[in-house]
Amino acid sequence: MLASANPFIRSAQTAWIPVILCAAFSSAAQAGEIYAGVGFPGVMVGFAQPLSPSVTLRGDVSTLGSYSKSKFEQGINYSATLKTNRIGLFGDWFVGQSSFRLTGGVTANDFKADLMGGSTGSSITIGNNTYAFTSGDRFDVQIKVPSTTPYLGIGWGHQQAEKGWGFNADIGASIGKATVTSSVSGQLATLVSQSDIDAEMAEIRDGVGKIKFLPQLSVGLSYRF
Repeated sequence: MLASANPFIRSAQTAWIPVILCAAFSSAAQAGEIYAGVGFPGVMVGFAQPLSPSVTLRGDVSTLGSYSKSKFEQGINYSATLKTNRIGLFGDWFVGQSSFRLTGGVTANDFKADLMGGSTGSSITIGNNTYAFTSGDRFDVQIKVPSTTPYLGIGWGHQQAEKGWGFNADIGASIGKATVTSSVSGQLATLVSQSDIDAEMAEIRDGVGKIKFLPQLSVGLSYRF
């Protein structure tokens, strides 16, 4: 759960500092731009500040909120909650005189899935064995993307010189491998063996280990003032 001391919130506050400074000095440079977009990683809003005809600094915040569903995996019924929030600080370099750009930056992420494991009956299978299961027992798993990741991508937009509306699009990825942790609580914690926990986690990591980056695919509109 998010809290006031969450590293994502602290990263969010820090990440916006360069963007706010750019906005404050926009009158002394080229006109700034506000923009919005949709896609993955969600609905986003941001501010872009050109530093030169070929370089733009920008920052945005995006979210898909929280999503919950049930999932049956390896004999365990998981109640899953997925959170997808991100703040990004980016530098754009425009190739030639076109609106096509190369983008690099850093993202502060709150991407995680909390899986609360239970049983539909009086027993639960963990690893290679079956254990008695009561209402006070839990087998929980958390899948989490690193809180800070580098970003690389390409895109279009954020370069127009005239005041008014524009189009923007981004294709890229935040690069970072997801981690998996588990916890056992209740009477089950005194019964389940570490070898069965390891076997269960290995099954989950086989799938999660393939997640080595978070893609971005978004389109939107901007307004230069």
